[in-house]
Amino acid sequence: MSLSMKKAVAILGAAAMMVSVGACGSSNNSSGFAGDASGDVTLNLWAWEPTLKPVIEAFQKKYPNIKIDFNNTGKADTTVTSLNNAIQAGSGIPDIVQLEYMTLPQFVIGEQSQLANIKDKTSGYEDFYTPGTWNSVSINGGVYALPMDSGPQAMFYNKDTFDKAGVTEVPKTWDEYYEAAKKIRALGSNYYITADAGDIKVMTAFLWQAGAKPYESEGENVTINFKSDPKVKTVAEFWQKMIDEDLINTKVATWADEWNRGIGDGTIASIFEGAWMPANLVSNSAAAKGNMRVALQPNWDASKPSNGENGGSALAVTAASKNQDAAFKFIEFANHSSEGIKIRTDGGAFPADKATLKDADFLKGSDDVRAYFGDQDYNQVLAEAANQVTETFQFLPYAGQANSIYGDYVGKAYTDKSTTLVKGLAAFQDALVKYGSDQGFNVKEG
Repeated sequence: MSLSMKKAVAILGAAAMMVSVGACGSSNNSSGFAGDASGDVTLNLWAWEPTLKPVIEAFQKKYPNIKIDFNNTGKADTTVTSLNNAIQAGSGIPDIVQLEYMTLPQFVIGEQSQLANIKDKTSGYEDFYTPGTWNSVSINGGVYALPMDSGPQAMFYNKDTFDKAGVTEVPKTWDEYYEAAKKIRALGSNYYITADAGDIKVMTAFLWQAGAKPYESEGENVTINFKSDPKVKTVAEFWQKMIDEDLINTKVATWADEWNRGIGDGTIASIFEGAWMPANLVSNSAAAKGNMRVALQPNWDASKPSNGENGGSALAVTAASKNQDAAFKFIEFANHSSEGIKIRTDGGAFPADKATLKDADFLKGSDDVRAYFGDQDYNQVLAEAANQVTETFQFLPYAGQANSIYGDYVGKAYTDKSTTLVKGLAAFQDALVKYGSDQGFNVKEG
């Protein structure tokens, strides 16, 4: 099997050979866009973000000849699965697709990728977006999407629980967080500073913040390094200490009902999630209204603050689209125009552009969310978190596989005393190296 076909199979996660996107009416994505936006056009959009609905309405008023057929995929993972299936079938690929940053690279492979290269249309756009988000859509010298939102990781904490435990200052370093964890654990058997049963997105943001580089890739050449990167070891050993000393709740999974209840009643005193989290807290952990606050994630060195992303997504034009110019008009309106961005941020989305992060109306936030956070200027904190995100992190070109097996190797270390996070990450690396090599990538270990 050729390298390019093996790589295609890796992306699909299936044994069946992939029908090339070129057979679906696309051209090589480096040679320009197909179609034009002057006639009547219907575009198919796959996305899960509800704030896109009013954006579509505003766009269609401005461009009445372009109709957007919005297929709500429900969530990010479903979108990836549906797109994989459409590519495999060789038909039904949408014109526009919303993808998380971490999954973009798996659809950018070889000369004929599944996403259109929009670099020629985005000259000068780099300074418009935050460094971390622009870096995430810039792959192998091309630009394959426009950033839609971002998820700088932050610490959401229950001030009432912190106060009861005598934690009067928000931890600014991980050492301070460890000391706070011991005080909160002393409140009672069901109190923990946080809960984590093995969340790959949270761990990825921790590694990103620490300056670790577990993945590096250039085309088909991939380097995976969990074993010898000292910054990976620093993060893993810190959280292993928290596990060993029973300072975090490892029995409650993220997004489980018990997790939401624990946040609501304060027995889970803090969580680490992306800046998109406030609306979820208001809906799912309403009992904490007035007690919750948001703070910057603790740092390894408070004098050199840094941060990582947890989530965030972009809109991409597919290489299969016969109406790429019209499709680009939409993603540009949604993600690059002040009108489109304001519609989405007014609906609760967290921006990926620099200007909105400085906008007074955005920084003020919404009244209901402000009330939940005790009248705190929560968006000011989250904007600062966004500005601290470093731009050097890379994702694996087969992130879907990494996500699916993370729990088997790393997640088990949270509850299985026979292993550790360091050992789990090492085994995770072995599995990813083997998988990538089997699928035709040139994989080496760092």
